[in-house]
Amino acid sequence: MTEEKKLGQEVGKISHFFAKIGVGIIELSKELKVGDKIAINGATTQIEQTVESLELDHKSVESAKTGEAVGIKVADKVREGDTVCKL
Repeated sequence: MTEEKKLGQEVGKISHFFAKIGVGIIELSKELKVGDKIAINGATTQIEQTVESLELDHKSVESAKTGEAVGIKVADKVREGDTVCKL
């Protein structure tokens, strides 16, 4: 089984984490929508969750496209460089 099959389709990487508010910034390489189930994986990160909200330029959006940087509330600490995959 390939890595992509196990982890789902990669949609981006974490570029920043705001610990006080529990928000990660994802630099998208593919589209992401509210309601998508995602996994965030890294050296010490393993989170699965549903996208409950997305923010782009401090505004709530329902979806974001390739190349955009979006904020997402995360269930636990994430780190720069962690991979975000759509399950």
